[in-house]
Amino acid sequence: MIKHIVMWRLRDEAHGNDLQTNAYMIQKKLMALQGIIPGIIAIEVGIDFSRSEGSGDVVLYSEFQDREALAAYQLHPEHQALIPFIVGASQERRVVDYEV
Repeated sequence: MIKHIVMWRLRDEAHGNDLQTNAYMIQKKLMALQGIIPGIIAIEVGIDFSRSEGSGDVVLYSEFQDREALAAYQLHPEHQALIPFIVGASQERRVVDYEV
């Protein structure tokens, strides 16, 4: 199994929305991918409430059957359609992919 974790720090304003609105929009868009893209075992999207110096604003935790499923997810048109919105709303992105 592959675990794919992504954390974003968002811009205070983007796409005509404030940070919190964009965080909820990203959460909704990512959660909608479950059941659409094969190979996703689990997907969870959290929005930070601490607003501390070191925290991110949005985190994606997802599990995939294998590396091929993760690669297929990354190239899937539904996932690709989200990228411009997320990139435009974020100022920093960190990712960790690992196998268990």
